[in-house]
Amino acid sequence: MQLLLLNQAFTFEKNEVEDKIHFALQDVVKKIYSDNGSTLPITNQIQKVSDNYYIVNVNDVFENNILEHYLKTEFNKVKLDLDFEYAIYDCGTDEMMYGNYISSSGEAEKKCEDCFTKNSDLIYYFAIRFPNLKQSYFSSLNQYWIYTFVLFLVLIIYVYSVFLLLKQKRYTELQNDFINNMTHEFKTPLSSILIASNFANSQKEIKENSKLSKYVQIIIEQSNKLNQHIEQILSLAKTDSHQIHLQKTEVDLHKNLELINENLKLKHNKNFSFTIDESTKITLQADEFHFYNLLYNLVDNAIKYGTEKPEISIKVISNTNKLTIQLNDNGNGIPEKDLPFIFDKFYRVSRKDTEEIEGFGIGLAYVKKICELHHWKIKIKNTTNGLQTDIEIPKK
Repeated sequence: MQLLLLNQAFTFEKNEVEDKIHFALQDVVKKIYSDNGSTLPITNQIQKVSDNYYIVNVNDVFENNILEHYLKTEFNKVKLDLDFEYAIYDCGTDEMMYGNYISSSGEAEKKCEDCFTKNSDLIYYFAIRFPNLKQSYFSSLNQYWIYTFVLFLVLIIYVYSVFLLLKQKRYTELQNDFINNMTHEFKTPLSSILIASNFANSQKEIKENSKLSKYVQIIIEQSNKLNQHIEQILSLAKTDSHQIHLQKTEVDLHKNLELINENLKLKHNKNFSFTIDESTKITLQADEFHFYNLLYNLVDNAIKYGTEKPEISIKVISNTNKLTIQLNDNGNGIPEKDLPFIFDKFYRVSRKDTEEIEGFGIGLAYVKKICELHHWKIKIKNTTNGLQTDIEIPKK
């Protein structure tokens, strides 16, 4: 369509210029006849030999300087800003006598005296040539060329983007398949290890031997940790492949927070304070399983990356249109340069204690995804006392 429009614009511009040339030359002939006091013949006196070459049959006497003056005047009237050169037929020598080269820019151009040919059928005539006519067509369509270039550029970028998206989609599918297969293959032997370890731990011989009992306990603890990591990876893979279907029910926020507090006390050895405000005694429409995991991840991170004595508080702020679950801690916060990326998969903030703390950097990516599935918003920012996490839930 753009090429068709460009072609139509070129044709329109060409016809417009040709009409201007024709009318201007016609007025030149009229002025010559008016000066000579002759009657203008009805026959067509302007012949177009080629796109940039015209022959004008005056059929009456005229002078060189008068002709040049009339040509300049009439071309200015129709606003024809083009270079031109002309030649007049000389009856005495039977040759075309070169007139002059008139430049629109005032700069001298290369003359072409051999470009004018005589016509054996005419006596009083002159020929006029426009050497830069074709270039003027293209230059007058500058805006159309720009639009065409921009359109093709956008088209190329669009096609390239589609190929990239298809490629990325394929890689994502391969990644998800790999994660699902990997976690499945890990869980089978891990389940066997846990069953065998728990059975061994209940045996009399193991219980009576403190060293063996300690080793079996370590196996059980580390197997449970590994199982938790695998579950996290599976959950994230499911969210990416849109396999999660939320089952929303009435969820008691306060009870879930108390349960999280109890479970984290069993998990972490260091002392921490978890203050649950009375404003959390509300019910929400949410998927209870994923909502619990969401809050668990946030509080667990606050303890893991917090100070030696983490202090965490949670409350609910009610506004006109939304509820905000606000979680505050007394940690060191997150560097500003890392804040925009903390919800990216596998991204971990650079810390001195990163190597000591286990994890894959997928907890917050899972939290973000669950919030999006619930149509909630999550924001994390640094405060003077630590880190603040806000989960905004529309009341509607």
